[in-house]
Amino acid sequence: MSLEDIQTTLLKALEEAATPRGIDIVDVELAGTRTAPVIRLRIDHLDETLPTITLDEVAAQSEWINEVLDSLDPIDSSYTLEVSSPGLARPLRRIHDFERFCGQEVELVTRALEGRKRFTGKLSSVEGNTFTLIVDGQDMTFTIDDVKSCKIKPTF
Repeated sequence: MSLEDIQTTLLKALEEAATPRGIDIVDVELAGTRTAPVIRLRIDHLDETLPTITLDEVAAQSEWINEVLDSLDPIDSSYTLEVSSPGLARPLRRIHDFERFCGQEVELVTRALEGRKRFTGKLSSVEGNTFTLIVDGQDMTFTIDDVKSCKIKPTF
């Protein structure tokens, strides 16, 4: 199974288990090496009116997360699980995320096979599965399928 397939399987199972608990699975990332794999999981409250999830709340969710991962046994060897809040550089992966954070500065990496793949700009609009970034003063339109990764660019 490819890393992308493993990520998709993990994401689906974790989202199913998280929703009844009021938790949003923001992102799942596989990192590390073959001999020392790492599963990074970012979670938040499903209710967007609540403040960002706290460290204590993250820790309280770890038990059911471990149970889901143990039932799937996604990686043949042992692995490290890192569960955290989304942080300032919050990943955006669903069209709803792009709608929610419209107006924010983002860093986008596309799945383009040729030409430019990396863009930094202001997320200016979202319509259907399409969103627009203002990059260097120009509107650039992308679909959610174009996105390899996207995260909010924190400004200090």
